[in-house]
Amino acid sequence: MNSFFTRRYIIQGLFIVTALVLLARLFYIQVIDDRYKLSADNNVLRKLIIYPARGIILDRNEKVLVQNEPVYDLMIIPKQVKPFDTIEFCRLIDITKKEFDKKYKKANNYSPYRASLFEKQLSAKTYAAFQEKQFQFPGFYVLARSVRYYPDSTAAQFLGYIGEVNDKEIEKYDGFYTQGDYIGKSGIEKSYEDLLRGQRGVRNIMVDVHNREQGSFFEGKYDTLAVAGDKLISSLDKELQLYGEQLMNNKIGSVVAIEPATGEILAFVSSPKYDPNLMVGRQRGNNYMKLLKDPFKPMFIRPTQAEYPPGSIFKVINALVAQQMGAITAQTTFHCPGGYRYGARGFMGCTHVHGTIALEKSIEGSCNTYYGYAYNRMIDKTGLKPFKAYTRWREAVMKFGIGAELGIDLPAERDGLIPTADYFTKRWGSNKWGSGFNISLSIGQGELGITPLQMANVMAIVANRGFYYKPHLIKAIGDKKIIKEEYTIKNSAGIDAKYFEPVIEGMSRVVNAPGGTGYFSKIADIEICGKTGTVQNPHGADHSVFVAFAPRQNPKIAIAVVVENAGFGSTWSAPIASLMIEKYLRDSITRPKYYTERILKANLLPGQKKVIRPGVKKDSTNSKPATSNALPVNAQISSKKDEQ
Repeated sequence: MNSFFTRRYIIQGLFIVTALVLLARLFYIQVIDDRYKLSADNNVLRKLIIYPARGIILDRNEKVLVQNEPVYDLMIIPKQVKPFDTIEFCRLIDITKKEFDKKYKKANNYSPYRASLFEKQLSAKTYAAFQEKQFQFPGFYVLARSVRYYPDSTAAQFLGYIGEVNDKEIEKYDGFYTQGDYIGKSGIEKSYEDLLRGQRGVRNIMVDVHNREQGSFFEGKYDTLAVAGDKLISSLDKELQLYGEQLMNNKIGSVVAIEPATGEILAFVSSPKYDPNLMVGRQRGNNYMKLLKDPFKPMFIRPTQAEYPPGSIFKVINALVAQQMGAITAQTTFHCPGGYRYGARGFMGCTHVHGTIALEKSIEGSCNTYYGYAYNRMIDKTGLKPFKAYTRWREAVMKFGIGAELGIDLPAERDGLIPTADYFTKRWGSNKWGSGFNISLSIGQGELGITPLQMANVMAIVANRGFYYKPHLIKAIGDKKIIKEEYTIKNSAGIDAKYFEPVIEGMSRVVNAPGGTGYFSKIADIEICGKTGTVQNPHGADHSVFVAFAPRQNPKIAIAVVVENAGFGSTWSAPIASLMIEKYLRDSITRPKYYTERILKANLLPGQKKVIRPGVKKDSTNSKPATSNALPVNAQISSKKDEQ
């Protein structure tokens, strides 16, 4: 009897255990493990992501800079793949068998049951050929999307490019993006990603066992529509941008043009340029590596990331700051014997023996001596200790938008550089230093660093007689043409308007007076106010620099041009700026053909022969480089043929 009951309990126990195991397995399959559900759903239901059209980008006159064109991503669900002709498949989408095996293995490792990207960006032509035979390849389907197209192949560094998201970006955006999605990687595409990307939609469709669509699920009741990204109206003038890129062909440097009244950037040239269409399509990766390896660094955004000593164009700032501080007036004169002497034996050479010279003439003739004396008064003769006076001078200069980001709507803008007083105190071992220890700052050399964008913004300040709007590249957003409030705020440079006139008069003489250093760049009936500069470069030939605004009254354009390793500002940068100004103000060029051809045909890349055609006024000098054994060593300045 006992044995009977024992066997009964054992049998009942086995049934109970078996039932529990089965229930646990069912729970795991139905609740925890979604493989079977996915498999079943995928046999009859497929969720297709509808990618929105990315917002287009227009120029200031609403001409297209960037638009979209259709491409097709080939997706795979490995578990649904059945044996098929892989050779034919590879032929249709133009890949090798080895590439096929690699891609299939990657997709299977990701998930046998989930859809993943197999081959991206099939062209419309490739997709059409594949679509005819798609039923032969179960487990594969196509997602339509769009990629960027640049009809004029212009402004690559400004516009930027898009690329596939990486793990860091997926994490940053809290799962908004998934593997295979595209995101702005640089330029405007990155800065305005949230507006350009739009909102994705979902389409639920029924498919049969042969992977053929059978219609919408529940007549589209659970579908969502994609919302296109906002269009952006940029501040660029496309025709001016294209002309600037032509002028800078075979040259390294930048052209930045700003509308002073708004801060809108009219031209943003970084040279050498590259075709932005190279960053689109299935060869994007190969093209990207080639651009990275290019010795002239076309992907480097020079207008905002290159820093140069400003050279003689910095005299404009020192002339204004010195007046504001009361160190000089428009009538203040200094005697120039061909250089500025400081300390026991220190000597900073000048471009000429100017004799007794006043403020306006010091700008016109770019007199180093004048600014050596003016800087001495601002640092050594204020009643403050020199290091404190230097801090006051530095703060005044920084109000011109130098030494800190201007806040342009592009990523990775550089600050520029104006050393602090502590920098020199540490360098010289005490704070008992004076103007002779950094006298090179008086003429824009030494430790200073300024970006071309900052140079152009300084000209906008001078054009406006004392203020600027934050430089920006996007003029308006969306169909409502929304303007960001931060671009409507005036920023003061801290200089009274009355101090600008003598400086502007000197700048006008630079271009319009027969003896001016930029006279070769004069335009009939357009009064350009400018300043040439030849910037010392410790790594090679000097840089050619020119800054200007025009016309003098009611200015419409402020511009900065830097041509690296090109020498005199008057020879290369000034003519380029002059042509850009005329193009913008007149929409045509009236100069003789030889004038423009000289610029367009010149090859100024390092290692290339420079050609100066007849009729060009060469720079000249009446002084020889001067040297000194006096301390401090860093303040010994050789006389450069600055902008003659």
